Amino acid sequence: MDMQRRALAGATLVSVFLIAACGGGTSTGGPSASASAPADPAKATGEITVLTNRTDMVTDGTLAKYAAEFNKTHPGIKVKFDGITDYEGEVKIRMNTENYGDVLLIPTTISPDDYPKFFSALGPAAELSKKYQFTQKGTVDGTVYGLTSFGVVNGFVYNKDLWTRAGITQWPKTPDEFLTALQAVKDKTGAIPYYTNYKDGWPLSGWQGALGTISCDPAANDKLATSQNPWAAGSDLNVSDKLLFDIVSRKLAEPDPTTTNWEDSKGLLARGEISSMFLGSWSIAQMRDAAEKAGKSPDSIGYLPFPAQANGRFCAPTTPDYVYAINKHSGQQQAARAWVDWVLDKSTFAADIQGISSVRGAPLPSALKPFEEQGVQFFELSQAESGKVTTIDNAAEVGLTKPEYRQKLVDIARGAAKGDLDGSFAELAEKWAGAVALGG
Repeated sequence: MDMQRRALAGATLVSVFLIAACGGGTSTGGPSASASAPADPAKATGEITVLTNRTDMVTDGTLAKYAAEFNKTHPGIKVKFDGITDYEGEVKIRMNTENYGDVLLIPTTISPDDYPKFFSALGPAAELSKKYQFTQKGTVDGTVYGLTSFGVVNGFVYNKDLWTRAGITQWPKTPDEFLTALQAVKDKTGAIPYYTNYKDGWPLSGWQGALGTISCDPAANDKLATSQNPWAAGSDLNVSDKLLFDIVSRKLAEPDPTTTNWEDSKGLLARGEISSMFLGSWSIAQMRDAAEKAGKSPDSIGYLPFPAQANGRFCAPTTPDYVYAINKHSGQQQAARAWVDWVLDKSTFAADIQGISSVRGAPLPSALKPFEEQGVQFFELSQAESGKVTTIDNAAEVGLTKPEYRQKLVDIARGAAKGDLDGSFAELAEKWAGAVALGG
């Protein structure tokens, strides 16, 4: 999904359809509503509002086309899309009231303990987990309050033509090999090897998506809940953040990060003016679209895993993007649930954006076929302790899924701020350990 126009709240990545953002909102409390699907879709009626940060997909009619398909089986339900440019800021304000749409996505800044305050119960986890992947993320005390829109893996989207011109024919297996590849791109093609998208911010937050790829550990996220130092030498965050730092300090990124632009970056990559960006696999479809618009072949856009291996294999943790939720105060519970179910079960949404379907047994998107062919090890990254990790992160004021701390690393690396990498890691670790000691 395209996560532009907002500060990324999650690693992951963002959803094409909806994304909600919240911080410190309050609710009237009380028991959560329960949203069940209508017994007869053809007879279901109502009008629902779906919040979305994808103002572009509202204006170009893409979302309306999905709604039209939905209406073939649910003719009595009208779906309206509320496209919000400053999504985080505006929805944060809305969530202090009961008016935050009928369907939205749960922001990662909300502790799971608070889900029942804001969202309707969708059913027991024991049942829904049989049908859907990633249900841990939306589950509280055995009840599901959110269903994942789609899953992603994280890696580098890159211009294959540029890398071929630079003489790079194999995926880099280590951070040093990756840096060598970027230097070759710079020396042999003149293109900018890496683009941080510093100004928009949220793409830098996406570097959190490297968690689990280096250690090849399904419990990498859960272990943050008890770790005294997530930036210890050799750890996932240490290796990934150091790679980002080294890219910038070696002048392998854009000359002035403060002038980057997300929308422009798609065309820059497609035209071969920049060579790579670290983004979720949701980005592949967008970059290929940009290539077509630029008169280039979509096949020039490639995707490779983080440059690290465990036991001779690349690893690609599958992680949930944002999760669909239903406003517990909505008067259209059945209509809202009908939309969520249809998007997950019947629409082509996940396939269209090259996302990993949350429906168990669905095939991988075509864009990830090279990962299959190269024997990349896929596994679901556990979210069992995600609520505790979020609580600790908020208390520590680190911002694992926010852009500021990695923007600071970029600033230090380019000489625009004082400090060094080791000092930054020590400061982050001290904050984290303090929050863990206090129980978040």
